[in-house]
Amino acid sequence: METLTDKRVLFPAAVAVRLALVFYGDFQDKNMLVKYTDIDYHVFTDAARFIVKGESPYNRSTYRYTPLLAWLLTPNIFLGVAFGKLLFIICDVLSGILMYRILRMQDLDCKSACRVCSLWLLNPLPIGVSSRGNAESILVVLVLGTLNYLERRCLLSAAVLYGLSVHMKIYPITYCLPIILTLRSTDTSKNNDQWWRKIRRFCIGFFSRELLLFASVSAGVFFSLTAYFYHIYGYEFLHETYLYHLTRRDIRHNFSPYFYMLYLTADSRWSRYLGLAAFLPQLVLLLVASWAFHRDLAFCCFLHTAIFVSFNKVCTSQYFLWYLCFLPLVIPKLTLSLKQGIGLLLLWFIGQGVWLGSAYLLEFEGYSAFLGLWLAGLFFLMVNCFILVQVVTHYKPTQTTNRQKVE
Repeated sequence: METLTDKRVLFPAAVAVRLALVFYGDFQDKNMLVKYTDIDYHVFTDAARFIVKGESPYNRSTYRYTPLLAWLLTPNIFLGVAFGKLLFIICDVLSGILMYRILRMQDLDCKSACRVCSLWLLNPLPIGVSSRGNAESILVVLVLGTLNYLERRCLLSAAVLYGLSVHMKIYPITYCLPIILTLRSTDTSKNNDQWWRKIRRFCIGFFSRELLLFASVSAGVFFSLTAYFYHIYGYEFLHETYLYHLTRRDIRHNFSPYFYMLYLTADSRWSRYLGLAAFLPQLVLLLVASWAFHRDLAFCCFLHTAIFVSFNKVCTSQYFLWYLCFLPLVIPKLTLSLKQGIGLLLLWFIGQGVWLGSAYLLEFEGYSAFLGLWLAGLFFLMVNCFILVQVVTHYKPTQTTNRQKVE
């Protein structure tokens, strides 16, 4: 394991493991009943095939992503079906490189940074997700790239990547809350002013040059792509890529504490409004987390994503990657002992295991276990909340002396 603290060994090893699984996956797909490749990868490829034919990617049912993803995977049709998987594992390893750069800018030494990055690069979950053909690694690299450039105060590059990340998937829009608070100008030269002067200075701070630059560029990237694809594919693009996810009421069983309520009220005229009301707890918690921790963007984004996923009206295992990618950036700032950290990890797996046990009874044994499944989801939510409380309690911000220090 000591050799894995050398970046010249760690990163090539991460690539080799992922490539090996891509080749193994091809063998399993051809020779075994249970397929290795994620079903979503076939959806992406079919959408790319429609684009090559000059048609809409939304001709492929269940394709509910930006056309940009299907465009990126058109080489699946021209070069070979494995192209997309190679793209995803490159993004996956590039995410590890970005983690390393951010940690080095936070004055972590090279060996420690590699050790922490290995929690992502050698983690079976992101390895399996990218090698099976899931596109989450593209979003992860865009989000981490945004953080990397914000740390270096390269606002133009950060804004472009942030606009792209929100276009790819809507949930990073929540990161705008801490980013706005970070980039606004602050003036504490007159602490004894009257309250109305303080409020005035606080409001004026939102018109800082840095914030206006970031907001205009990121919004310009997002709306330009949206307008372009709307021009080509019309309302179907808006609905499938964005509106569907806002009004989505998934009554299939998932980790969400809301699924049973939405299942029982599926035929009610109030169902749509209940689905929208489910966003309120998220909004309140995101506002509080933004105000309290915006000075540390990586930690704040971790809290944002964990809150968003835990309290979302739809939650699947795939969503866990959205906040796990921030964990290597958060761990050096925690005062948890190794024993405490392992205990929280085991508790997280126990919470999933309880839910998966109930799901097994429902799916494979045919028991009417909806109530038990919902209770298991509530238990998993309690576990996630407990873990978040422990993380916040043991959080200790690091003092960065040189943001540009990267090897």
